[in-house]
Amino acid sequence: MLRAEFTVEPFVEGRPGPHVRAAIAAVEARGFIVEFGPFATSFSGDESRVASAIEALIRDAYESGATRVAIHVERAVDPSDSEGRS
Repeated sequence: MLRAEFTVEPFVEGRPGPHVRAAIAAVEARGFIVEFGPFATSFSGDESRVASAIEALIRDAYESGATRVAIHVERAVDPSDSEGRS
């Protein structure tokens, strides 16, 4: 399971432009629930689906006017795993 966080610029607080909305729509179109936060937008899923969604969000964001896309991906830790493996 991976968790991806992304930001799309330029970003105006409270008024996400078409490039931000396009990136979010690309992820949602692949069946993810997107958490829109004040510093980053995030979603989680299995590795292949997350990778596919990232490819689409980058493409759609830039096609819609993005000047920068920053992505951070980490393996989600299963809280029931006492050794930190997922």
